[in-house]
Amino acid sequence: MRATINVRCTPELLSCDAPWLIRWFWSRSNPARLGRRESTSSREPHSGGGISAPSSSGRVPEPPVFRNRRKVTAVSGDNELAFIGLGGMGGGMALCLRAAGFPLVVYNRTAAKSVPLAEAGARVAASIGDAGRDASIVLLSLSDEAAVEQVLFGELAGRLRPGALVVDTSTVSPAYSADASERLAKVGARRLEACVIGNPPMARAGQLRIFTAGGSEEADEARGVLEALGQEIVHVGPAGSACALKLSFNLILGNQIAALAEAAQLAVSAGVDRDLFFTAVAKSGFSSPALAFRAELMRTRRYEPPAFRSTLMEKDLRLAVSGAAAHDLELPVTAGVAERFGAAIRAGDGDKDAAAIAELRASVH
Repeated sequence: MRATINVRCTPELLSCDAPWLIRWFWSRSNPARLGRRESTSSREPHSGGGISAPSSSGRVPEPPVFRNRRKVTAVSGDNELAFIGLGGMGGGMALCLRAAGFPLVVYNRTAAKSVPLAEAGARVAASIGDAGRDASIVLLSLSDEAAVEQVLFGELAGRLRPGALVVDTSTVSPAYSADASERLAKVGARRLEACVIGNPPMARAGQLRIFTAGGSEEADEARGVLEALGQEIVHVGPAGSACALKLSFNLILGNQIAALAEAAQLAVSAGVDRDLFFTAVAKSGFSSPALAFRAELMRTRRYEPPAFRSTLMEKDLRLAVSGAAAHDLELPVTAGVAERFGAAIRAGDGDKDAAAIAELRASVH
């Protein structure tokens, strides 16, 4: 059993909406606390990727990311885990599992993304079917419902071993998640929803927060794997409930980013210095780790590499709006924000961080 975690605003607990830069800000504003934690913790900082704020000397400091030292041996050496989808989050999680000692077979359509896993000792499969055929647990990290549908039901279903457990970390609608679980059960396999909160460095370090949904038996079966990936694991309820929770989180994030962009445009149009505005917001009582992180991205106009792509933000906001409509609930603010992110995508900023919405200007004619 793992010890109970008291959730506080520490670098390890910051979610996907506030990754590398905010951990750096936190350490700068709390040097004594960070020093005490490092002196007493079994975790050690290491370099992580992403965007960091320049120091006073002009150099970009390496952000503190805390390495997960847990060694998990819940899966025997002759029983590989399969991991399909090696994007930013998927690649980080797969590397974390290798570091924790899990035998792993991986697949990604873009073969180059499999190279770091091969170098870490994972077996690279020639196809999705080859990856999932012999695994008792198959993990997915895919971009949207269309990708999940193609991989899970177009290429995996019918090729999985009887009773295999699919642990799906993809963000999809609650309705699709529940339906996918039912359909998979009809072909003799099982599915556990496992929504992750974090960013790629946190995934690599095993410091995600994970919300599961589905059968409690499946959640217990996957727990050894999930404990290697996350510092907090919460079982929410039946299939679809973890997705509903994550979409609620991303609804808050998307609305906040859009409001920050509009506030900046208002202030600057009235003659307020742009840098001064973002610095003042980050230091204000309205600030939060997520807000301060995006304020710095907007101030410096550093939208690549993205912490959370605009295309994914737009997708999640639309899922939230459509999901609410299914329950006769209207989300007019979120619907408007989804339209703004759609405009950002049409402007060519879809693969940039969601903070790039600050570059989208709407004029009154």
